[in-house]
Amino acid sequence: MGDDCAVLQFAGDKQVLVSTDLLVEGIHFDLQYTPLKHLGYKAATVNLSDIYAMNGTPRQLTVSLAIDKRFEVEDIEELYSGLRLACERHHVDLVGGDTTSSLTGLAISVTVIGEARPEDVVYRNGARDTDLICVSGNLGAAYMGLQLLEREKSVFNQQRREQKNKDVELPFDPDFSGREYLLERQLKPEARQDIIDSLRKAGIRPTSMMDISDGLSSELLHICEQSHTGCRVYEERIPLDYQTASMAEELNMNVTTCALNGGEDYELLFTVPLAMNDLVSTLPDVKVIGYITPPDRGKVLVTRDGQEFELKAQGWNPLKQESE
Repeated sequence: MGDDCAVLQFAGDKQVLVSTDLLVEGIHFDLQYTPLKHLGYKAATVNLSDIYAMNGTPRQLTVSLAIDKRFEVEDIEELYSGLRLACERHHVDLVGGDTTSSLTGLAISVTVIGEARPEDVVYRNGARDTDLICVSGNLGAAYMGLQLLEREKSVFNQQRREQKNKDVELPFDPDFSGREYLLERQLKPEARQDIIDSLRKAGIRPTSMMDISDGLSSELLHICEQSHTGCRVYEERIPLDYQTASMAEELNMNVTTCALNGGEDYELLFTVPLAMNDLVSTLPDVKVIGYITPPDRGKVLVTRDGQEFELKAQGWNPLKQESE
């Protein structure tokens, strides 16, 4: 319990990995700015990422939909085209699912089935004192993409309200120039199969690993809690893209806070023994951001100016009440 996948043991020399996600309109996605093809691709990707986070290989995928009367057959075909694209990219078979009607919008349930040898499966509870903390890619871009989309949606809705009683409706031209990468990270995230391949080729088996769906701080605390450890993370080492930093400045937001708590990056967070420092440092698109400590040293973020703060989970919590 508590890992990215359930691990099942049947006959044979491999274990079966199973993960499922439920995406609900108005909670997990907004169709006002999310193309259906991108939504299908993302729905598959977030599940495939869970398999990679256990150091496994995805094999099959099922999809169940709840659809309201707004949707035409062509809309569902567009959604499935995105699902199939993700499956083709990762060599996964789309093997079934179900459909039903809905009175409250679109809901998508995706289950992915993968496999791994027992000795290859990586859980969240294996981190040990002095292990290096590593992340792939860069963080905060998906959250900045969401903020950009929400800003332009607000402008569009305001313009529509102002033009409601006018005879001429002016066209709306959203301002996405120079921010294409942020949009891609939010609307079309990628599962990091390439990082898993790099780790295998280098002969590195992480001691713990998970994907970053709810924010770096939240995921790192999960690893620490299940491994019974503390950690030290250095702000200056957290990888950021230029567009992320620029957008955060434009919106008057702290870019480190966005990287720690934004979520939906679907990068891999993992730990490796200190002895592998030279080896892991040669991996493309991987950065060491800190190290694991004994539990009594706490979970600490070290800022650029050397101050230390307790690391807190402020990322996405689907069960958190709005009033909290």
